[in-house]
Amino acid sequence: MAAFVDHPAILFVALLALFIGAVVFGAFVLRHALPLPTDERDDFNLVQTSTLTLLALLIGFSLSMAVSRYDTRKNLEENEANAIGTEYARADLADTPLSTEMKAALVQYTRLRLAHFRTREPHEIASNESKTADLQAELWKMATKVAKATPTPIAATIVTGMNDVLNSQDYSEAALINRIPIGTWCLMIVIALFGCVIQGYGAKGRLRRGLLITILPVTVALSLTLIADIDSPRGGIIHVQPQNLVRLLHSLGSES
Repeated sequence: MAAFVDHPAILFVALLALFIGAVVFGAFVLRHALPLPTDERDDFNLVQTSTLTLLALLIGFSLSMAVSRYDTRKNLEENEANAIGTEYARADLADTPLSTEMKAALVQYTRLRLAHFRTREPHEIASNESKTADLQAELWKMATKVAKATPTPIAATIVTGMNDVLNSQDYSEAALINRIPIGTWCLMIVIALFGCVIQGYGAKGRLRRGLLITILPVTVALSLTLIADIDSPRGGIIHVQPQNLVRLLHSLGSES
């Protein structure tokens, strides 16, 4: 299921076929096996309305969860850029040779973080994470070297700023794996299947053979695909654009 959520286009096709199949099952199989008496139509309408209302609420809550996670990832990218920019400015407080080395490493680190937000290929992500970890170790060694050479409050600000740089990366990575639970996806799909079966079961006459019967499958499939797209940091077309990291690189005199 997680693989489908990470590929919204495939998820849409699979859900659309599944939901249309559910409608067809309700309209041409279930209806013939268990005909709906006229005097039970009111009870059926109540069940249908309740099911579709529950489905709409679940979709609404899930969309809210996905948007909230997207906003969190966007805010953390901004915080990360601010932390790197602040540490770059504080590097001027260190001695000249180490200050120049630290600034160059921070520019390189910013490029790696920018590439991380833009990369989708798994092997490139793994390579980027390895290089980032190595560079983080070097940056921390530089900060500790400043603190040991001149154990003053000024040196402490450099160490604190470097700590913020490293922590901001951890927060961003944690936000990338904070996704809508798979159980929620399963619940939405199951209720959507029931809703489509009921829609087909209650359809009358030409409605069962017309295009109107596909409205529910299409709208539900599109809604779930939108949620998956927003919730997926790597898949689909909706991503956090690292505008703050790009702006930071330009301000540091480096091309993105």
